[in-house]
Amino acid sequence: MKRQIEIFTAGCPVCSPVVAMVKEMACSSCEVTVYNLQEEFANPQVKDKLISYGVQRIPAVAVDGHLLGCCTNNEVSRDELVKAGVGQPLN
Repeated sequence: MKRQIEIFTAGCPVCSPVVAMVKEMACSSCEVTVYNLQEEFANPQVKDKLISYGVQRIPAVAVDGHLLGCCTNNEVSRDELVKAGVGQPLN
């Protein structure tokens, strides 16, 4: 089983560095999915994820079904990604 990392983005220059950082940090135990909301907002499955995670701003990152704390009030941080296990093998 892999760590599920979901990135919600607008496909813009503000979001691109976050996508790059997460992909750079990801390891073989990580499965990264990027949802470009400009392309996928009409997808009911993506809308459900946004609502269930409580996404209020983008870019936002969820790991294993939980929105990272840094995504609720601040920008995505490398420290929060590490705390969530991104880039670390599963035990």
